[in-house]
Order: sequence, then structure tokens, then C-alpha cells
Amino acid sequence: MRYHAFLIKYAEIGIKGKNRKLFEEALCQQIRLQLKKCEGTFTIDRTSGRIFVNCESEYDYDEVVEHLSRVFGIAGICPTVILPVMSVPELKKAAADFFGQEYPDRAHTFKVHTRRLAKNYPLDSMEINAEIGEAILAAYPEAKVDVHNPEIMFHAEVRERIYLYTHVIPGPGGLPLGSGGKAMLLLSGGIDSPVAGWMVAKRGLKIDATYFNAPPYTSERALQKVIDLASIVARYTGPIYLHNINFTEIQLYIYEKCPHDELTIIMRRYMMRIAETIAKRTKCDALVTGESIGQVASQTTRALGVTNAAVETLPVFRPLIAFDKEDIITISKKIGTYDTSILPYEDCCTIFVAKHPVTKPLLSVIEDHEGNLKEKIDEMFQRALDTDEILIVDENGSRVFKHREDPLVEGM
Repeated sequence: MRYHAFLIKYAEIGIKGKNRKLFEEALCQQIRLQLKKCEGTFTIDRTSGRIFVNCESEYDYDEVVEHLSRVFGIAGICPTVILPVMSVPELKKAAADFFGQEYPDRAHTFKVHTRRLAKNYPLDSMEINAEIGEAILAAYPEAKVDVHNPEIMFHAEVRERIYLYTHVIPGPGGLPLGSGGKAMLLLSGGIDSPVAGWMVAKRGLKIDATYFNAPPYTSERALQKVIDLASIVARYTGPIYLHNINFTEIQLYIYEKCPHDELTIIMRRYMMRIAETIAKRTKCDALVTGESIGQVASQTTRALGVTNAAVETLPVFRPLIAFDKEDIITISKKIGTYDTSILPYEDCCTIFVAKHPVTKPLLSVIEDHEGNLKEKIDEMFQRALDTDEILIVDENGSRVFKHREDPLVEGM
């Protein structure tokens, strides 16, 4: 069947009160951006708590559904047939025909639910329910009505036209991308950080990302792995500005000057400082990490507190903070990052990990040992920032290199 439109349902946006219009407009904009990737011509109507994607030409159904399923803010996608306003007998026949085309075997239980916004229509919602239900039963005796637990919900909306649909394809939910500001994701090649980026994007945040490279201890394949992960997340978020930072000099200096059981904590603190500097420069409102309590030694409650203390002003979001590993893996498989994340290309954190890392660090002790770095660390910090290589990663994995002072990035 060729559907004439897709009715877009949202959930949380519906309780936004006076700001609801702004969220609806943001959602429509994200829908437009996704539909640009599809063959066909589409228009979007927003009316009475509903958004309709009208199909104005031939299109690929699976392609459209796939792209709409990536739009944060969409709770349900309903393939819809549109009919002109018609008499009750004509509506009964059309509804029965639609049911038969949607379900050729017809041996299903169903319930009819009508919304009548056109108050001049001769029947009210309950009467329309009864008439359509009667028509379906008369046409297909094998079908049965079940008002409590139906297999099929048959929806009819009577507006300036009549809309019929029975399928509700789940969307990702959340809030429209960009409605919550922008954040800087610390992206590694592991399982956790891409999921963390996806989760904050679902809450409406546009994301940039920072990756810490450590050549020659990490390879180009490790960088490519991170690019591939960013590319998968970009299916949902749009292009991601990925900042590739050479962290080798700082890591070796920390390794030389600081106790080895504190290596991970101190390296994480300098990563946070660099990421915050880049985030402020690119007008991000927060940092995002993939940390969860107790997953590794550097993610104990006390260790996270010590890491946080390195950040001057920006909030640090940890959307996975209470998730166990299986929870995170489930989401990574759902969004398509898992198979890439488990590829065996190590990042800089795993290369320089301590054999027996401290699990209950004291901030005063860590800061005292960071004093061992004061002779050269400021210069190294600036040199690391100067290596900032910006890769604009889209869902096709393309890479466009920009200098860190590029006005396109500064204005993001």
C-alpha cells in the first residue's frame, strides 16, 4: 500500500506549555533535515497537536521510516491514508477496504478509535467508532472486536480531511536535537562514550566531540575507529565536529613525573581541562563522558570527584552513571555502535593504564603530585591545543579537515 502521509506523534513535547510551539518547530526542522536524505518530495504540516509528513511524490517507504526513526522527539510514526471528507456510508466502505488491505488475513481482534476535530461532521467520535466497527465486521466476519486488549488499534481522525492508520512505529523519543543547547563529548573508541553521546543528544543537545590520540602508541586505525563511531552517532545527530588532540607528550610527562598508580586519574584530569578549553572556545554548554560508577578504578565515586575538580566552570554530564555494562551494551547494539566499539584498536587510556591504579584518591594528594609537572605542563598543554585537528564527520564517514581557528567552527 502507498501511504499518503506519516502522522508524527510526540510525547514529552506535548507538556511543554507555552514553549511547546518552539519544540514543535525544532522537531519539524529535524524531520526536514532527515527527509532531505530520502528520495521524493515531502511537505510538513503542523496542526492541533499533530505533525503530518505529506508524501508529494513517489518514495521508498523503508527509507523514509528509517530516517524518521532517527529523529529525537518522535514517539511514534504512523503511516496514514488520507481521504476527502465523505458521507458516513462512504467512510464505512473506505475504512473496511483499508482494514482489508492492511491485514489480508483479517482474523484479528480490533478496536476503533476516532478523533473528530471537524465538529460539523454529522456523527460524533463514539458514533463513528460504532459505524466503522460495524463495517469491518460486516466485511470480514473472521475479525473480532476487543475493546480491552485488541491486536489492532484502528485510528480515524476527522479534520479538514479524514486520516486512517493502524500502525504506530516506535520512534526514539526524547527532545528535538538542538533544543537543549550544545555539549562536548569526550569520545574514545570504547563502548560507553558513543552511547553517552547518543543519550544526551536524545535530550536535545547538539554534540561536538574531543578524541585524545597518542601516536605512535596508538595507530591510525584507532583514530579511524573513533571516526567510524562518530559517523554512526551522526546518523542521529547530524555532522559532528571531532577534535583530534595529540596527547602523547603530556602522557609521557605524567608517566615520568607522577606516581604510576595515579596515572589514569591525572591523565583524565588533563583531558577534562583540554576538553573544557575547546568546549568554551566552541560555545558548548557542558562536557559529556561515558563514565559509570565503579566500572573501572578511575570511576569510583571518589575518583570521579577528583576528576570533576579539574573542570573550572562547565557542568559534566554522565548519562551512564548508574548503568551496568549490560545496560550500556544493549543500547550500543540498538544504535549500531557495538560492533565497531569492540574492534581491537587501543586508545591512549588503555595504553598507559596503571597495573594497580588508586581507587580512593585524595584531591589534595593528586594536586600535590601534579605540582611535579609545573615546569613544563603549561607549554605542553598549549602545544596539545595547537595540534587540534578538526574533522567534520557525517553519517557517511566523510572527513573534512579544518584548522582550529576556522570561523565556521568558532561560530558553532
